[in-house]
Amino acid sequence: MTTVLHDMTVAELAAGLKAKTFSATEVAQHFVARAQADTTGSFLALNPEATLAQAQASDERIAAGKAGALEGVPLGHKDIFVTQDFPTTAGSKMLEGYRSPFDATLVRRLAEAGMVTVGKLNCDEFAMGSGNENSAYGSVKNPWDTSRVPGGSSGGSAAAIAARVVPAATGTDTGGSIRQPASFCGITGIKPTYGRASRYGMIAYASSLDQGGPMARTAEDCALLLSAMCGPDPDRDSTSLDVPAEDFTASLNADLKGLRIGIPKEFFGEGLAADVRAAVDAALAELTQLGATLVPISLPRTELSIPVYYIIAPAEASSNLSRFDGVKFGHRAKDYTDLESMYKKSRAEGFGSEVKRRIMTGTYVLSHGYYDAYYLQAQKIRRMIADDFQNAFKQCDVIAGPVAPKVAWKLGENANDPVADYLADIFTLPASLAGLPGMSVPAGFGAHGMPVGMQLIGNYFKEAQLLNVAHRLQQATDFHLRKPEGI
Repeated sequence: MTTVLHDMTVAELAAGLKAKTFSATEVAQHFVARAQADTTGSFLALNPEATLAQAQASDERIAAGKAGALEGVPLGHKDIFVTQDFPTTAGSKMLEGYRSPFDATLVRRLAEAGMVTVGKLNCDEFAMGSGNENSAYGSVKNPWDTSRVPGGSSGGSAAAIAARVVPAATGTDTGGSIRQPASFCGITGIKPTYGRASRYGMIAYASSLDQGGPMARTAEDCALLLSAMCGPDPDRDSTSLDVPAEDFTASLNADLKGLRIGIPKEFFGEGLAADVRAAVDAALAELTQLGATLVPISLPRTELSIPVYYIIAPAEASSNLSRFDGVKFGHRAKDYTDLESMYKKSRAEGFGSEVKRRIMTGTYVLSHGYYDAYYLQAQKIRRMIADDFQNAFKQCDVIAGPVAPKVAWKLGENANDPVADYLADIFTLPASLAGLPGMSVPAGFGAHGMPVGMQLIGNYFKEAQLLNVAHRLQQATDFHLRKPEGI
């Protein structure tokens, strides 16, 4: 049985554990062994003793008839979520070896549902990046082609799932960091409505944009995980919405007849690679076969989402990352003369180049004389981008398009051109700026045999509808079942 455990979905593992076909301990041992043998660079920390202790506790709950909804199912956590049993680094030297005294709310909620943590997953430093090349602990390799990026910033999460090292993982999405790696690695991932899932214990990058969410192989698995993750957290996260948790699996087999799918012309213009367009078009054709109709729409300010995001996000980052000063926690320089030199040296040594670039950009746009010209203007355009979506949703129920303009690029290809990384986010940024739910669902393969994801964007709180569209597509196609050669 252990030979096929890693090919099972979250739903299949949960059912097998409930039926006592195998034990949580067996499952945990199997996935820990795979994580220890992983060659993609996905894991930053393992703690087999803690993992097996969690699995044994799951077995006891199963035996006592007190099993949670996802009892005994293993997962990995992006190293942006703090955890008691594993170190948390946010992919940065600044937090090397840091141990949190508490678990993030998402980590705790998934544990309460019975899930077992295999380890912590690699990511771009402080979640800043589109290729997972900014991690202080080395780049993650895409399992479909190890010379290519897995996407970022949740690259470790996506690669580990694609390589069948874990069946599911948490990710965070500030400007596309769940959707883009899910697309590049051929898996499914969803960013819920901003505020749906608590940000408590999630190391902040841009507080008005950051949102945690699940990544797995299927829409059904993401629905199971999201059901456990969501819900108000008023005592710990002031941005968490007072919206009750929901069973996102309840409407998974709803008919698509009459569903109107908006196709934004701005997502299909110049700059979109022909192979990506072909895969997305084929997926849309499948959805029309299932009863949906395609409606042309416009999101006229799509192009402005890049400058707006790269003003607002760095501005918030410059504020959030000011706490890393070498005083209370994190890296502290050894050779300093006074308090100011300790600050300067600790930050210079602890942060990587991309993080420094964004802190400097953010400090600049917030500084006297530039605040009105940049930051204030960006906030106004952000509101207009959100309004564009509301106008579009008068004509359609769901919006569909590509996740990224092209398939995963080669490692190091954009090393000297950070703007090329930024441009890769053009289709994911608008939904993030508007706080809308968005997801990536496998839609086929493009150049070099690399996966292509289709993006689905819904109106606020319409996660169940997005998951249903993705689920129906996965019932009609097998792209989500395919795996890289040799795995």
